[in-house]
Amino acid sequence: MADNKECSSASSCTKESCEGCPSKNGNAPQSMLEELNQYSSVKKVIGVVSGKGGVGKSFVTAALANAMCKKGYKVGILDGDITGPSIPKMYGLHGPAVGNEQGILPAVAQNGIKVMSLNLLVDDEEAPVVWRGPILAGTVKQFWSDVYWGELDYLFVDMPPGTGDVPLTVFQSLPVNGIFIVTSPQELVQLIVKKAINMADMMDIPVLGLVENYSFLKCPDCGREIQVFGESHVDDAAEETGIPVVGKLPLDPEYAALADGGKFHLLDTPYLEEAQSAVENA
Repeated sequence: MADNKECSSASSCTKESCEGCPSKNGNAPQSMLEELNQYSSVKKVIGVVSGKGGVGKSFVTAALANAMCKKGYKVGILDGDITGPSIPKMYGLHGPAVGNEQGILPAVAQNGIKVMSLNLLVDDEEAPVVWRGPILAGTVKQFWSDVYWGELDYLFVDMPPGTGDVPLTVFQSLPVNGIFIVTSPQELVQLIVKKAINMADMMDIPVLGLVENYSFLKCPDCGREIQVFGESHVDDAAEETGIPVVGKLPLDPEYAALADGGKFHLLDTPYLEEAQSAVENA
């Protein structure tokens, strides 16, 4: 009974070392944000998410990073898709990553974008990553706290699809300024987009816009736009949710060739101008 009485109020509680105790932080909830690497400075963190896999989320992440880099900003990409990392291959980057007293050094693409991914730390890039959720989440936090990013204007975080451990960890542990939701033309788009928006709302993260990938295929002969995957529904989703569409990207064999050939630094697409403005205003 004495112990219960002792802890009945914050003023008399002697257990101030307890993590999460309101008395540690002026009765406010304990922050879950991870400390950034002490030698680094990141002005804004932009997440790229999707409600399902296979919609080209990594492509959109890297395309946005390229666009902001071309504008003269200092840009980095944190590859949070631990079990399916693809960013290093797109830029022709390989490990092993090295480090110094300031932290792990990210690889640098030919256009100057800094990249950190699990594929830069493992011995075999093709070996499967068979890890449980807490380890995946811990790795993402280490990419924030243990990597020497230097000075960045924007750090783009390429997240795995869905609403699992890693997206939740990013939202809770990193100071995310906003996210883009990537989708594709299909009738399920509204349901998928809503799931991602609802998760962002729960975490109090602003949604900067919707980006539709594989929106159309432009005929190389006549220039007509062919809707390979059917009629787009992203505008309907935008109207229903109030989130603007900030980009519609085509299905372009040249884009795929650049990614597969490790030459993604050469990509320059005109279809993300509104998304770039949203990044700058985040």
